[in-house]
Parts: sequence; structure tokens; C-alpha cells
Amino acid sequence: MEKMLIVGVNTRPLAHSAYQLGYEIYSTSYFCTMDFDRWHHKKCILKQKSYNSCGKFEESFDPSLLMKLSSSYIDEVDHIISYTGTVPEKFPPSKIIGNKKVENVENKYKLYHKLKNKFKFPDTYHLSEIAEAQEIAAQFPEKKFIKKPVQGSGGYGIEKFKNMNLESYPESEFILQEFVSGENVSTSVLSTGTQSQAILSSKQLYAEENPALPEFIYGGNITPYPGEDSVFKKVAQEVVDELKLTGSNGVDMVIANDDIYIIEVNPRLHGTFECAEAVLGINMMEAHIRACEGELLSVSSPEKYAIKKILFAKKRSLVGNLKYNGVFDLPLENTIIEPGQPLVTLICSSENLYNCLEKINRATSHVEGKLKEF
Repeated sequence: MEKMLIVGVNTRPLAHSAYQLGYEIYSTSYFCTMDFDRWHHKKCILKQKSYNSCGKFEESFDPSLLMKLSSSYIDEVDHIISYTGTVPEKFPPSKIIGNKKVENVENKYKLYHKLKNKFKFPDTYHLSEIAEAQEIAAQFPEKKFIKKPVQGSGGYGIEKFKNMNLESYPESEFILQEFVSGENVSTSVLSTGTQSQAILSSKQLYAEENPALPEFIYGGNITPYPGEDSVFKKVAQEVVDELKLTGSNGVDMVIANDDIYIIEVNPRLHGTFECAEAVLGINMMEAHIRACEGELLSVSSPEKYAIKKILFAKKRSLVGNLKYNGVFDLPLENTIIEPGQPLVTLICSSENLYNCLEKINRATSHVEGKLKEF
């Protein structure tokens, strides 16, 4: 049995699919949820205890801790999957399944600089002083801007830029980007490095309005995109080809007035993983591995819908037993979840989109009914 190490913020879905393929699973992650049961060896940053707070992810997560936890596994395993929260450059390249170098893709300004002459982007600036951002915003009063980290994912660290006093923004390197209002779409592309295939587009969802949450936090997706997506797929495939990526990759776009704006590229397995498996009937880990080996898995058109919705706590909550059909990433019963922190992931698939939405709403009501303000 070959040994696979999966490293990331939440490795549960990837570990489940790799386990089905017969790998011996090693996992290091930030979250180790109660329904994470497809592993042989695991280490977690977050230690959940009854009547103890789980803290705040954005304050507690440190990629270097994942590397420290992984260090004893690296020599022991045959393969490594670098997922959200870590980068493949930190691992032996011979063991990485996927893109081995992603710095020029994950760095949002380097990505913009590389692709801006071939694809449409929002106006993007790499800055180190807020005063510079204020000057740019003043030059274009008709435009709105957002401030975002140079690297990052999930929407963390992104905020609307406002001409507030300088003290409200600590000085550090950042991206100032024109805010384009439109529909958020993500397209999954499999690539061997010489051949590629866009297999699926999804409508991306922001987290539900929550006073404890920043505005741009990733909240899930509707898969497939409920409309014509051939143009999105073509653009996403061209982006992946231009970057010479391998394996499974995601291209995030905003569609506005018939224009397609590239926002970022995820050079790895990404958030639509479980929904893609549900609607395409394939093992996405297998599809990723085969693409890295030079073979594109045959993929049929989706015949049903899937919805992924991440629920976040609106208040400081003591959680009850959240087990319910379609509810994943379960916290330990009687732990405390802080406002704005992820509670669970809801996933549903159905041939009818509205039936799926109803199931998601029922699951949401069940979870919220098991929370006690604390």
C-alpha cells in the first residue's frame, strides 16, 4: 500500500477520496473534525475540548505549524498532496503530486503581471503604503477598490478600501484592486501540462451576511453553474494552459457586462472538490493523480446539481450534536465556536436544484437549532 501525506487547512474531503483509492493516509491539518474517519495517521493544530473555545482560525493558523507537524511524515511517505494553507515548494518535489512551484500563481500580483496582456483583469496595484492607495482611489472616483493580501485564499484579509485615516490600516505589502461587481464563477480544469480539459463551472457563494464575518469570505458553491458556461470554460482552460499547470486547478472569475475578469488561480485541488465528485460521478483525487501522470480522465457532463454551503457562527455558541444528513466537518459536541468561525459544511446533491436548496435550508435549521448562545 502506497503512503500519501495530505497537508492543508482541512484535509477531510481529500483524505476520504484518497482512502477510497487504497492509499495509506497520513494527514496534517488545522481542523480535525469528528467525521474525519478516513485516515491511518493524523496530526492536527486545533485541539477541541468540551466547554473550551476553538478560538479564531485567522488568529491561530500558521502555515509553519503545518510544516512542523508534517516533518516526521515526509521521509516515510511516497506521495504528498499540498492543499490550501501550504505550498508545495516546502516539500521534496519528487514526492509532490501536482504543481511543484506555485509562487508565481499564488502571488496575486505576479499572476496579474504574467497574464494581464492576454486576459482581462481588474485594475491591480502592488503597494506598500496606504497613502499610495488613497492617491490611486482619488484618481478614479468612479471606481470602487478592495484591499487584499498579496497571497491568501478563502477571502480572508480582503476588505473594501475606504479613504479612512492612515492609522486604520497597518503598513504592510498589499494589493489594491478595482472591485468589479458581477457573478462569481469558478471553473475546474484538469491538465497534464500539455493537454487540458475544463470539466466543470460553479457559481461561487460568499458566506451569508454575518456581522462577525468580513464581506468576502468564501461560503460555498452551486455546481454546475446554472447557465451557459462554455465561454468560462474556454477562458479557464486557456489560463491553465498559459501557466502550464498540472493536475486539478481552479480559475476564479467575475462575469460583468459580458466581460470575463480573472480574479485568481488556485493551482491545486480546490473548494468545489466534493460537489464535483457528486455531480460528475468521479473520484477527483484519481482524476488529479491521473492528470499529473499524463492522462485526462474521461468526464461526462453533469446530470444533477450539488450545493456546498459553509455555515459560520453568528454568536458565540456552545454546539450540540450536529449529526444530520448532509452535514460535514462536525465539531466536537459541547465545544465553543466563536462568532464568525466555521461551524459545519453542508453538502447536498439532487437532479432538481430547488430540491437541493430545500435540503440545504433544512440542514441549516437543524444545525442552528442545536446551538446555544454561550
